[in-house]
Amino acid sequence: QVQLVESGGGLVQAGESLRLSCAASGLTFSSYAMGWFRQAPGKEREYIAGITGNGDTTYYADSMKGRFTISRDNAKSTVYLQLNSLKPEDTAVYYCAAARALYYITRNPDSWGQGTQVTVSS
Repeated sequence: QVQLVESGGGLVQAGESLRLSCAASGLTFSSYAMGWFRQAPGKEREYIAGITGNGDTTYYADSMKGRFTISRDNAKSTVYLQLNSLKPEDTAVYYCAAARALYYITRNPDSWGQGTQVTVSS
């Protein structure tokens, strides 16, 4: 079955950076669009960014543009999320998701990872 495993989260200070990874198995990775979401305590899950299977197109939520960058390495079946200039309000659990096309990433992903915690201290 499809398995998505996030890693790279942790506790950082405001202004620092992190790179999250999501390793995929059980699917033909290059055939799937991938996306990142986050959920802060007491808030709904929100979309961050998505990327097509071949990596040639990315789509960011307007509020996430500028500090976050999504990328992928199909040879490693891994998608990344670079988080720069982190702020305390970026504290959340970050999830990756897989879908048959970028269109479905924000609507109905096929699979979700278990999440990785990012905590930003002021």
